[in-house]
Amino acid sequence: MEEKETYEFLADDPNFNVKPVMISLIIGAFFAILNETLLNIALTTLMEKFSVTPATVQWMATGFLLVMGILTPVSALLLQSYTTRQMFLGTMTIFTIGTVICAIAPTFAILLTGRLLQAVGTGLLIPIIFNTFLLIFPPERRGSVMGTIGLVIMFAPAIGPTLSGVIVDNLGWRYLFITVIPFALFSIGFGYKFLRNVGEVTKPKVDILSILFSTLGFGGVVLGFSFAGEGEVGYLAPQVFLPLVIGVVSLIIFVLRQLKLKEPMLDVRVFKYPMFTVAVLLFIIIIMAMFSSEIILPMYMQGPLGLSPQTAGLILLPGALLNGLMSPVMGKLFDKFGPRKLIIPAALVLTGVMFVFSTVKVDTSIVLIVSTYILLMLSISAIMMPAQTNGLNGLPKNLYPHGTAIMNTLQPVSGAIGVSVFISIMTTRQQTYLDNAANPADPSTISQSLVSGVELVYLVAFGFAAAGFLISLFIRKAMPEDRAGQTESKAVND
Repeated sequence: MEEKETYEFLADDPNFNVKPVMISLIIGAFFAILNETLLNIALTTLMEKFSVTPATVQWMATGFLLVMGILTPVSALLLQSYTTRQMFLGTMTIFTIGTVICAIAPTFAILLTGRLLQAVGTGLLIPIIFNTFLLIFPPERRGSVMGTIGLVIMFAPAIGPTLSGVIVDNLGWRYLFITVIPFALFSIGFGYKFLRNVGEVTKPKVDILSILFSTLGFGGVVLGFSFAGEGEVGYLAPQVFLPLVIGVVSLIIFVLRQLKLKEPMLDVRVFKYPMFTVAVLLFIIIIMAMFSSEIILPMYMQGPLGLSPQTAGLILLPGALLNGLMSPVMGKLFDKFGPRKLIIPAALVLTGVMFVFSTVKVDTSIVLIVSTYILLMLSISAIMMPAQTNGLNGLPKNLYPHGTAIMNTLQPVSGAIGVSVFISIMTTRQQTYLDNAANPADPSTISQSLVSGVELVYLVAFGFAAAGFLISLFIRKAMPEDRAGQTESKAVND
Protein backbone atom coordinates (compact mmCIF):
# COMPACT_ATOMS: atom_id res chain seq x y z
CA MET A 1 0.00 0.00 0.00
CA GLU A 2 1.41 3.36 -1.00
CA GLU A 3 2.12 5.65 1.92
CA LYS A 4 0.50 9.11 1.65
CA GLU A 5 3.07 11.88 1.33
CA THR A 6 3.06 14.44 4.14
CA TYR A 7 3.92 18.11 3.73
CA GLU A 8 5.52 20.44 6.24
CA PHE A 9 3.61 23.41 4.78
CA LEU A 10 0.13 23.17 3.24
CA ALA A 11 1.10 25.38 0.29
CA ASP A 12 3.38 22.55 -0.88
CA ASP A 13 0.45 20.09 -0.89
CA PRO A 14 -1.03 19.89 -4.44
CA ASN A 15 -4.36 18.79 -2.93
CA PHE A 16 -4.65 21.95 -0.83
CA ASN A 17 -6.22 24.97 -2.54
CA VAL A 18 -4.57 28.06 -1.03
CA LYS A 19 -6.54 30.74 -2.88
CA PRO A 20 -9.93 30.34 -1.11
CA VAL A 21 -8.21 30.54 2.27
CA MET A 22 -6.37 33.71 1.28
CA ILE A 23 -9.50 35.29 -0.19
CA SER A 24 -11.54 34.53 2.93
CA LEU A 25 -8.99 36.07 5.26
CA ILE A 26 -8.09 39.07 3.08
CA ILE A 27 -11.72 40.15 2.52
CA GLY A 28 -12.38 40.04 6.26
CA ALA A 29 -9.14 41.87 7.03
CA PHE A 30 -9.76 44.62 4.49
CA PHE A 31 -13.12 45.70 5.88
CA ALA A 32 -12.09 45.24 9.50
CA ILE A 33 -9.01 47.44 9.02
CA LEU A 34 -10.94 49.89 6.84
CA ASN A 35 -13.17 50.60 9.85
CA GLU A 36 -10.19 51.87 11.84
CA THR A 37 -10.05 55.05 9.75
CA LEU A 38 -13.50 55.05 8.10
CA LEU A 39 -15.10 56.77 11.09
CA ASN A 40 -12.48 59.44 11.83
CA ILE A 41 -13.82 62.03 9.39
CA ALA A 42 -17.39 61.53 10.69
CA LEU A 43 -16.64 62.36 14.34
CA THR A 44 -17.80 65.96 13.94
CA THR A 45 -21.06 64.75 12.37
CA LEU A 46 -21.58 62.32 15.28
CA MET A 47 -21.00 65.12 17.80
CA GLU A 48 -23.84 67.09 16.22
CA LYS A 49 -26.15 64.09 15.78
CA PHE A 50 -25.86 62.81 19.35
CA SER A 51 -25.07 66.15 21.06
CA VAL A 52 -21.82 64.92 22.62
CA THR A 53 -18.55 66.74 23.36
CA PRO A 54 -15.21 66.16 21.57
CA ALA A 55 -13.90 64.34 24.67
CA THR A 56 -16.87 61.95 24.54
CA VAL A 57 -16.85 61.28 20.80
CA GLN A 58 -13.08 60.64 21.00
CA TRP A 59 -13.95 57.34 22.70
CA MET A 60 -14.94 56.04 19.27
CA ALA A 61 -11.22 56.08 18.47
CA THR A 62 -9.69 55.69 21.96
CA GLY A 63 -12.03 52.83 22.88
CA PHE A 64 -11.18 51.04 19.64
CA LEU A 65 -7.44 51.23 20.39
CA LEU A 66 -8.03 50.21 24.00
CA VAL A 67 -9.97 47.05 23.12
CA MET A 68 -7.36 46.07 20.52
CA GLY A 69 -4.57 46.64 23.04
CA ILE A 70 -6.31 44.40 25.57
CA LEU A 71 -7.43 41.58 23.26
CA THR A 72 -4.52 41.15 20.86
CA PRO A 73 -2.13 39.68 23.50
CA VAL A 74 -4.80 37.09 24.38
CA SER A 75 -4.92 36.01 20.72
CA ALA A 76 -1.91 33.70 21.22
CA LEU A 77 -3.91 31.72 23.79
CA LEU A 78 -7.05 31.66 21.63
CA LEU A 79 -5.15 30.57 18.50
CA GLN A 80 -3.95 27.49 20.40
CA SER A 81 -7.37 26.80 21.92
CA TYR A 82 -9.64 26.94 18.84
CA THR A 83 -9.40 25.92 15.17
CA THR A 84 -8.73 28.40 12.39
CA ARG A 85 -12.34 28.15 11.20
CA GLN A 86 -13.75 28.69 14.68
CA MET A 87 -11.54 31.72 15.29
CA PHE A 88 -12.17 33.36 11.91
CA LEU A 89 -15.93 32.76 11.82
CA GLY A 90 -16.25 33.80 15.48
CA THR A 91 -14.32 37.05 15.12
CA MET A 92 -16.03 38.00 11.86
CA THR A 93 -19.44 37.29 13.40
CA ILE A 94 -18.64 39.54 16.37
CA PHE A 95 -17.39 42.23 13.98
CA THR A 96 -20.56 41.98 11.87
CA ILE A 97 -22.85 42.15 14.92
CA GLY A 98 -20.97 45.27 16.06
CA THR A 99 -21.36 46.81 12.59
CA VAL A 100 -25.13 46.14 12.56
CA ILE A 101 -25.48 47.70 16.03
CA CYS A 102 -23.61 50.80 14.84
CA ALA A 103 -25.81 51.08 11.74
CA ILE A 104 -29.06 51.14 13.74
CA ALA A 105 -27.78 52.81 16.94
CA PRO A 106 -30.41 55.25 18.36
CA THR A 107 -28.03 56.63 21.03
CA PHE A 108 -24.31 57.33 21.34
CA ALA A 109 -23.92 54.69 24.09
CA ILE A 110 -25.27 51.99 21.77
CA LEU A 111 -23.12 53.29 18.90
CA LEU A 112 -20.03 53.05 21.11
CA THR A 113 -21.00 49.51 22.16
CA GLY A 114 -21.16 48.46 18.51
CA ARG A 115 -17.82 50.17 17.85
CA LEU A 116 -16.15 48.26 20.69
CA LEU A 117 -17.52 44.97 19.31
CA GLN A 118 -15.97 45.90 15.95
CA ALA A 119 -12.67 46.37 17.79
CA VAL A 120 -12.97 42.87 19.29
CA GLY A 121 -13.24 41.40 15.80
CA THR A 122 -10.44 43.54 14.37
CA GLY A 123 -8.08 42.95 17.31
CA LEU A 124 -8.33 39.17 16.96
CA LEU A 125 -8.58 38.91 13.17
CA ILE A 126 -5.12 40.26 12.26
CA PRO A 127 -3.19 37.73 14.42
CA ILE A 128 -5.33 34.94 12.91
CA ILE A 129 -4.30 36.00 9.41
CA PHE A 130 -0.59 36.30 10.20
CA ASN A 131 -0.52 32.98 12.04
CA THR A 132 -2.45 31.15 9.31
CA PHE A 133 -0.17 32.36 6.50
CA LEU A 134 2.93 31.47 8.54
CA LEU A 135 1.62 27.92 8.87
CA ILE A 136 0.58 27.57 5.22
CA PHE A 137 3.61 29.04 3.43
CA PRO A 138 7.32 28.14 3.80
CA PRO A 139 9.75 30.97 4.69
CA GLU A 140 11.04 31.33 1.13
CA ARG A 141 7.52 32.25 -0.12
CA ARG A 142 6.30 34.40 2.74
CA GLY A 143 7.59 37.72 1.46
CA SER A 144 5.10 37.80 -1.43
CA VAL A 145 2.25 36.61 0.80
CA MET A 146 3.00 39.11 3.55
CA GLY A 147 3.30 41.78 0.87
CA THR A 148 -0.28 41.02 -0.12
CA ILE A 149 -1.32 41.39 3.52
CA GLY A 150 0.61 44.65 3.61
CA LEU A 151 -1.38 45.87 0.60
CA VAL A 152 -4.59 45.29 2.56
CA ILE A 153 -3.27 46.70 5.83
CA MET A 154 -1.96 49.90 4.20
CA PHE A 155 -4.48 50.39 1.38
CA ALA A 156 -7.60 50.12 3.56
CA PRO A 157 -6.63 52.92 5.99
CA ALA A 158 -5.38 55.04 3.07
CA ILE A 159 -8.76 55.15 1.31
CA GLY A 160 -10.74 55.21 4.58
CA PRO A 161 -10.91 59.00 5.06
CA THR A 162 -11.61 59.70 1.37
CA LEU A 163 -14.32 57.02 1.18
CA SER A 164 -15.78 58.22 4.46
CA GLY A 165 -16.10 61.80 3.20
CA VAL A 166 -17.95 60.67 0.06
CA ILE A 167 -20.35 58.41 2.01
CA VAL A 168 -21.12 60.95 4.74
CA ASP A 169 -21.72 63.79 2.26
CA ASN A 170 -23.95 61.79 -0.09
CA LEU A 171 -25.62 59.05 1.98
CA GLY A 172 -25.23 59.90 5.68
CA TRP A 173 -23.07 58.53 8.51
CA ARG A 174 -25.08 55.31 9.04
CA TYR A 175 -24.01 54.12 5.58
CA LEU A 176 -20.42 53.97 6.86
CA PHE A 177 -21.62 50.78 8.55
CA ILE A 178 -24.45 49.69 6.23
CA THR A 179 -22.08 49.43 3.23
CA VAL A 180 -19.72 47.16 5.20
CA ILE A 181 -22.38 44.64 6.31
CA PRO A 182 -22.85 42.74 2.98
CA PHE A 183 -19.08 42.35 2.53
CA ALA A 184 -18.70 41.08 6.11
CA LEU A 185 -21.53 38.56 5.56
CA PHE A 186 -19.93 37.45 2.28
CA SER A 187 -16.61 36.94 4.08
CA ILE A 188 -18.33 34.77 6.70
CA GLY A 189 -20.14 32.69 4.07
CA PHE A 190 -17.04 32.33 1.90
CA GLY A 191 -14.93 31.37 4.92
CA TYR A 192 -17.53 28.85 6.11
CA LYS A 193 -17.47 27.09 2.74
CA PHE A 194 -13.78 27.22 1.86
CA LEU A 195 -11.64 27.93 4.95
CA ARG A 196 -9.72 24.91 6.22
CA ASN A 197 -8.13 24.43 9.62
CA VAL A 198 -4.38 24.89 9.86
CA GLY A 199 -2.10 24.41 12.82
CA GLU A 200 -2.67 22.32 15.91
CA VAL A 201 -5.15 22.91 18.74
CA THR A 202 -3.11 22.30 21.91
CA LYS A 203 -5.63 23.64 24.46
CA PRO A 204 -3.05 25.33 26.73
CA LYS A 205 -3.92 25.91 30.35
CA VAL A 206 -5.71 29.22 30.93
CA ASP A 207 -3.91 31.34 33.50
CA ILE A 208 -6.38 33.90 34.88
CA LEU A 209 -3.66 36.03 36.48
CA SER A 210 -1.84 36.34 33.15
CA ILE A 211 -5.02 37.56 31.48
CA LEU A 212 -5.62 40.00 34.35
CA PHE A 213 -2.12 41.49 34.29
CA SER A 214 -2.10 41.58 30.47
CA THR A 215 -5.40 43.47 30.45
CA LEU A 216 -4.27 45.95 33.12
CA GLY A 217 -0.84 46.30 31.52
CA PHE A 218 -1.56 46.86 27.84
CA GLY A 219 -4.92 48.48 28.56
CA GLY A 220 -3.41 50.90 31.08
CA VAL A 221 -0.57 51.95 28.77
CA VAL A 222 -2.86 52.49 25.75
CA LEU A 223 -5.47 54.35 27.83
CA GLY A 224 -2.94 56.60 29.57
CA PHE A 225 -1.09 57.58 26.40
CA SER A 226 -4.38 58.01 24.51
CA PHE A 227 -5.59 60.55 27.08
CA ALA A 228 -2.23 62.34 26.92
CA GLY A 229 -2.36 62.29 23.12
CA GLU A 230 -5.60 64.30 23.13
CA GLY A 231 -3.41 67.24 24.13
CA GLU A 232 -5.84 68.58 26.75
CA VAL A 233 -3.98 67.34 29.84
CA GLY A 234 -0.35 66.64 30.80
CA TYR A 235 1.33 63.43 31.86
CA LEU A 236 0.92 64.30 35.55
CA ALA A 237 -2.88 64.51 35.29
CA PRO A 238 -4.53 61.64 37.23
CA GLN A 239 -6.34 60.25 34.16
CA VAL A 240 -2.96 59.92 32.42
CA PHE A 241 -0.55 59.20 35.27
CA LEU A 242 -2.56 56.51 37.11
CA PRO A 243 -3.32 54.29 34.06
CA LEU A 244 0.33 54.53 32.98
CA VAL A 245 1.66 53.53 36.40
CA ILE A 246 -0.84 50.68 36.73
CA GLY A 247 -0.05 49.62 33.16
CA VAL A 248 3.73 49.60 33.52
CA VAL A 249 3.68 47.78 36.89
CA SER A 250 1.20 45.22 35.55
CA LEU A 251 3.33 44.62 32.44
CA ILE A 252 6.43 43.98 34.56
CA ILE A 253 4.50 41.46 36.68
CA PHE A 254 3.02 39.93 33.51
CA VAL A 255 6.43 39.41 31.87
CA LEU A 256 7.94 37.90 35.03
CA ARG A 257 4.97 35.53 35.33
CA GLN A 258 5.27 34.42 31.69
CA LEU A 259 8.91 33.48 32.26
CA LYS A 260 7.91 31.21 35.15
CA LEU A 261 4.90 29.48 33.54
CA LYS A 262 5.32 26.15 31.77
CA GLU A 263 2.62 27.19 29.26
CA PRO A 264 2.78 31.01 29.10
CA MET A 265 -0.16 32.96 27.69
CA LEU A 266 2.26 35.16 25.71
CA ASP A 267 5.71 33.62 25.44
CA VAL A 268 8.17 36.53 25.74
CA ARG A 269 11.01 34.10 25.01
CA VAL A 270 10.50 35.02 21.35
CA PHE A 271 12.88 37.90 22.09
CA LYS A 272 15.77 35.47 22.46
CA TYR A 273 15.66 35.16 18.66
CA PRO A 274 17.79 38.12 17.45
CA MET A 275 16.03 38.78 14.14
CA PHE A 276 12.64 38.90 15.84
CA THR A 277 13.97 41.47 18.32
CA VAL A 278 15.45 43.54 15.47
CA ALA A 279 12.12 43.35 13.63
CA VAL A 280 10.21 44.53 16.70
CA LEU A 281 12.52 47.53 17.20
CA LEU A 282 12.21 48.52 13.53
CA PHE A 283 8.43 48.03 13.67
CA ILE A 284 8.10 50.39 16.64
CA ILE A 285 10.22 53.04 14.92
CA ILE A 286 8.18 52.73 11.71
CA ILE A 287 4.87 53.10 13.58
CA MET A 288 6.23 56.19 15.35
CA ALA A 289 7.42 57.65 12.02
CA MET A 290 4.04 57.03 10.42
CA PHE A 291 2.14 58.69 13.25
CA SER A 292 4.50 61.66 13.33
CA SER A 293 3.47 62.28 9.72
CA GLU A 294 -0.18 61.21 9.65
CA ILE A 295 -1.05 63.27 12.75
CA ILE A 296 1.39 66.21 12.71
CA LEU A 297 1.69 66.85 8.96
CA PRO A 298 -2.05 67.57 8.42
CA MET A 299 -1.95 70.01 11.36
CA TYR A 300 0.95 71.81 9.71
CA MET A 301 -0.74 71.93 6.30
CA GLN A 302 -4.06 73.17 7.68
CA GLY A 303 -2.32 75.66 9.99
CA PRO A 304 0.67 77.62 8.65
CA LEU A 305 0.10 76.58 5.02
CA GLY A 306 -3.61 77.44 5.23
CA LEU A 307 -4.84 74.41 3.27
CA SER A 308 -8.34 72.95 3.61
CA PRO A 309 -8.81 69.50 5.24
CA GLN A 310 -9.79 68.06 1.86
CA THR A 311 -6.68 69.44 0.15
CA ALA A 312 -4.45 68.21 2.98
CA GLY A 313 -5.97 64.74 2.64
CA LEU A 314 -5.45 64.70 -1.11
CA ILE A 315 -1.78 65.70 -0.67
CA LEU A 316 -1.21 62.66 1.55
CA LEU A 317 -3.25 60.26 -0.61
CA PRO A 318 -0.64 59.51 -3.36
CA GLY A 319 1.96 58.46 -0.80
CA ALA A 320 -0.52 56.36 1.16
CA LEU A 321 -1.85 54.60 -1.94
CA LEU A 322 1.66 54.00 -3.31
CA ASN A 323 2.64 52.51 0.05
CA GLY A 324 -0.11 49.93 -0.23
CA LEU A 325 0.40 49.19 -3.92
CA MET A 326 4.16 48.69 -3.48
CA SER A 327 3.78 46.30 -0.56
CA PRO A 328 3.36 43.15 -2.73
CA VAL A 329 6.31 44.30 -4.87
CA MET A 330 8.47 44.68 -1.76
CA GLY A 331 7.35 41.23 -0.67
CA LYS A 332 8.55 39.66 -3.92
CA LEU A 333 11.84 41.56 -3.70
CA PHE A 334 12.23 40.26 -0.13
CA ASP A 335 11.78 36.66 -1.35
CA LYS A 336 14.36 37.24 -4.09
CA PHE A 337 17.03 39.34 -2.37
CA GLY A 338 16.44 38.91 1.37
CA PRO A 339 15.96 41.67 3.96
CA ARG A 340 19.26 43.56 3.92
CA LYS A 341 19.11 44.93 0.35
CA LEU A 342 15.62 46.31 1.04
CA ILE A 343 15.64 47.43 4.64
CA ILE A 344 19.05 49.12 4.96
CA PRO A 345 18.64 51.53 1.97
CA ALA A 346 15.01 52.20 2.96
CA ALA A 347 16.04 53.01 6.54
CA LEU A 348 18.59 55.48 5.17
CA VAL A 349 15.91 57.13 2.99
CA LEU A 350 13.55 57.29 5.98
CA THR A 351 16.23 59.07 8.01
CA GLY A 352 16.75 61.61 5.22
CA VAL A 353 12.99 62.22 4.92
CA MET A 354 12.66 62.94 8.63
CA PHE A 355 15.51 65.45 8.35
CA VAL A 356 13.85 67.21 5.39
CA PHE A 357 10.57 67.50 7.31
CA SER A 358 12.48 68.96 10.27
CA THR A 359 13.36 71.97 8.06
CA VAL A 360 9.80 72.96 7.03
CA LYS A 361 8.83 76.65 7.03
CA VAL A 362 5.65 78.69 6.68
CA ASP A 363 6.21 78.86 2.91
CA THR A 364 7.44 75.32 2.18
CA SER A 365 6.51 74.13 -1.33
CA ILE A 366 3.56 71.74 -1.67
CA VAL A 367 5.57 69.86 -4.30
CA LEU A 368 8.31 69.23 -1.72
CA ILE A 369 5.77 67.92 0.80
CA VAL A 370 4.10 65.59 -1.71
CA SER A 371 7.40 64.19 -3.05
CA THR A 372 8.94 63.80 0.41
CA TYR A 373 5.82 62.10 1.77
CA ILE A 374 5.89 59.67 -1.17
CA LEU A 375 9.51 58.81 -0.32
CA LEU A 376 8.47 58.36 3.31
CA MET A 377 5.70 55.90 2.48
CA LEU A 378 7.87 54.00 -0.02
CA SER A 379 10.61 53.56 2.59
CA ILE A 380 8.01 52.36 5.11
CA SER A 381 6.69 49.77 2.63
CA ALA A 382 10.26 48.52 2.10
CA ILE A 383 10.83 48.13 5.85
CA MET A 384 7.57 47.27 7.58
CA MET A 385 6.37 43.96 6.09
CA PRO A 386 9.87 42.65 5.14
CA ALA A 387 11.09 43.25 8.71
CA GLN A 388 7.98 41.61 10.19
CA THR A 389 8.22 38.65 7.84
CA ASN A 390 11.92 38.17 8.50
CA GLY A 391 11.41 38.40 12.25
CA LEU A 392 8.60 35.84 12.25
CA ASN A 393 10.59 33.56 9.89
CA GLY A 394 13.20 33.22 12.63
CA LEU A 395 10.73 31.64 15.07
CA PRO A 396 9.94 27.93 15.39
CA LYS A 397 6.35 26.93 14.54
CA ASN A 398 5.20 26.62 18.16
CA LEU A 399 6.04 30.31 18.72
CA TYR A 400 4.16 31.68 15.68
CA PRO A 401 1.01 32.57 17.69
CA HIS A 402 3.13 34.37 20.30
CA GLY A 403 5.22 36.24 17.73
CA THR A 404 2.18 37.42 15.75
CA ALA A 405 0.37 38.41 18.96
CA ILE A 406 3.32 40.52 20.14
CA MET A 407 3.76 42.17 16.73
CA ASN A 408 0.08 43.07 16.50
CA THR A 409 -0.15 44.22 20.12
CA LEU A 410 2.63 46.70 19.45
CA GLN A 411 0.59 48.48 16.77
CA PRO A 412 -2.06 50.11 19.03
CA VAL A 413 0.45 50.49 21.88
CA SER A 414 3.09 52.16 19.67
CA GLY A 415 0.37 54.21 17.99
CA ALA A 416 -0.95 55.57 21.27
CA ILE A 417 2.57 56.32 22.53
CA GLY A 418 3.55 57.93 19.22
CA VAL A 419 0.55 60.27 19.15
CA SER A 420 1.02 61.22 22.80
CA VAL A 421 4.75 61.89 22.56
CA PHE A 422 4.65 63.88 19.33
CA ILE A 423 1.59 65.95 20.28
CA SER A 424 3.23 66.76 23.63
CA ILE A 425 6.51 67.78 21.97
CA MET A 426 4.73 69.98 19.45
CA THR A 427 2.40 71.74 21.91
CA THR A 428 5.17 72.31 24.47
CA ARG A 429 7.49 73.83 21.88
CA GLN A 430 4.63 75.91 20.45
CA GLN A 431 3.72 77.29 23.88
CA THR A 432 7.35 78.09 24.67
CA TYR A 433 7.64 80.00 21.40
CA LEU A 434 4.48 82.01 22.15
CA ASP A 435 5.61 82.76 25.73
CA ASN A 436 8.78 84.35 24.38
CA ALA A 437 7.08 86.22 21.52
CA ALA A 438 6.53 89.98 21.59
CA ASN A 439 2.99 89.65 20.25
CA PRO A 440 1.69 86.09 20.85
CA ALA A 441 -1.78 86.95 19.50
CA ASP A 442 -0.44 87.88 16.06
CA PRO A 443 -1.60 85.28 13.44
CA SER A 444 1.85 85.11 11.83
CA THR A 445 3.40 84.46 15.25
CA ILE A 446 0.90 81.69 15.95
CA SER A 447 1.71 80.09 12.58
CA GLN A 448 5.43 80.33 13.25
CA SER A 449 4.96 78.78 16.70
CA LEU A 450 3.28 75.75 15.13
CA VAL A 451 6.07 75.48 12.55
CA SER A 452 8.57 75.54 15.41
CA GLY A 453 6.70 72.68 17.09
CA VAL A 454 6.56 70.65 13.87
CA GLU A 455 10.29 71.16 13.27
CA LEU A 456 11.09 69.81 16.74
CA VAL A 457 8.77 66.82 16.27
CA TYR A 458 10.55 65.81 13.08
CA LEU A 459 13.95 66.43 14.63
CA VAL A 460 13.04 63.90 17.32
CA ALA A 461 11.63 61.61 14.61
CA PHE A 462 14.95 62.02 12.76
CA GLY A 463 16.70 60.70 15.87
CA PHE A 464 14.37 57.67 15.95
CA ALA A 465 14.93 57.06 12.24
CA ALA A 466 18.71 57.31 12.61
CA ALA A 467 18.53 54.74 15.41
CA GLY A 468 16.44 52.57 13.08
CA PHE A 469 19.11 52.81 10.39
CA LEU A 470 21.78 51.66 12.85
CA ILE A 471 19.55 48.77 13.94
CA SER A 472 18.94 47.79 10.31
CA LEU A 473 22.68 47.20 9.83
CA PHE A 474 22.38 44.14 12.11
CA ILE A 475 19.62 42.48 10.09
CA ARG A 476 20.24 39.24 8.25
CA LYS A 477 18.04 36.61 6.62
CA ALA A 478 16.31 34.60 9.34
CA MET A 479 15.63 30.89 9.33
CA PRO A 480 14.09 29.01 12.28
CA GLU A 481 16.30 26.50 14.07
CA ASP A 482 13.81 23.70 13.47
CA ARG A 483 14.01 24.28 9.68
CA ALA A 484 17.61 25.40 9.18
CA GLY A 485 18.86 21.84 9.53
CA GLN A 486 16.29 20.55 7.03
CA THR A 487 17.28 23.23 4.50
CA GLU A 488 20.96 22.38 4.82
CA SER A 489 20.19 18.66 4.49
CA LYS A 490 18.05 19.28 1.36
CA ALA A 491 20.88 21.33 -0.17
CA VAL A 492 23.37 18.49 0.44
CA ASN A 493 21.01 15.88 -1.06
CA ASP A 494 20.36 18.07 -4.10
